[in-house]
Amino acid sequence: MTGEQPTTAWPLALALACLVVYASLYPFGEWRDQGISPLHFLNEPLPKYWTGFDVGVNLLGYAPLGFLLALAALRSRRVPWAVSVAVLGAGLLSLTMESLQTYLPSRVSSNVDFALNTLGAWLGACCAWALERFGLIRRWSDVRARWFSSDARGALVLLLLWPPALLFPAAVPMGLGQVFERLELALADALIGTPFLEWLPVREMELQPLVPIAELLCVALGVLIPCLLGACVIRSRWRRLAFSAAVFVTGLVTSALSAALSYGPEHAWAWLDVPVQVGVGFAAVLALLLLAVSRRASAVLALLALTVHLGLLNQAPADPYFAQTLQIWEQGRFIHFYGLIQWLGWLWPYAVLLYLMLRLSGREPVLPAET
Repeated sequence: MTGEQPTTAWPLALALACLVVYASLYPFGEWRDQGISPLHFLNEPLPKYWTGFDVGVNLLGYAPLGFLLALAALRSRRVPWAVSVAVLGAGLLSLTMESLQTYLPSRVSSNVDFALNTLGAWLGACCAWALERFGLIRRWSDVRARWFSSDARGALVLLLLWPPALLFPAAVPMGLGQVFERLELALADALIGTPFLEWLPVREMELQPLVPIAELLCVALGVLIPCLLGACVIRSRWRRLAFSAAVFVTGLVTSALSAALSYGPEHAWAWLDVPVQVGVGFAAVLALLLLAVSRRASAVLALLALTVHLGLLNQAPADPYFAQTLQIWEQGRFIHFYGLIQWLGWLWPYAVLLYLMLRLSGREPVLPAET
């Protein structure tokens, strides 16, 4: 087992635990005390009505958490009884969430949900144990050591979150982080009735849709940023090439899936118009030209690309048709997860921005790309 590289399982498990908390306690409002014990649901009769969807959600919702907790314990070699620890940790989280739901009028605590959550965590933990038993975890560690630098954990977590962030439909393809207009409106609403409302700067003109050349550049930078982020931690230029190709395929397929969920399967590729096609092609050329730059230079270029991308994207409004589509899309229960994917799409670029600034402010060596 390669012990030099910190495992990404711990931060991924933490992120997934936060996701579970968000989904379990949403919408976080109208808390009230019913005068009963928060653990009363453990002794309640089994619910009379349940669906296969409910069973699947409760099982699959905790299976990845059990898998990641057990994997992290197995990789660290410092936590004995990895499966038991993973099931205990996930079970305690489920028990806490079900207990807190007692105080939420829109949620119902359930002993069946608690049992299914714990069972799902056990299944996930057993899967991690089986992979370790058959040596697949060791093989992945060897592959990771050959492909990525020892400080790749943060970048890998962000790269794994990029495809889910693309699932929420964006006004500009590959355009993540369009928050300026929403922040402006939210701040104005929050300050209504206060003297501070007059302090807000007033724009002389409304935001205008991007012209084709700006949209082209925005798309190109949107797909180039994860390529540069990966280049910060990938050891050789040929592996960078393979990784960049995977980024392009993932971005296109995920965007098509997002469009299919938003507008219907027949419109899965309707977003791929001429500016987007040219933007993707331009990004491919740039990715090829930048294969040989050093890892630190890749971080600098990623930071620059991200700044320009966010500056362009936040100069454009979300058109009314797009806003209406979001309202319809959010009503579905597939993938939107109480708006969490939307938040991920908004915040992912800013998390990358923070990561790159922290990386560039460190004292890590400047290593050239290997041949």
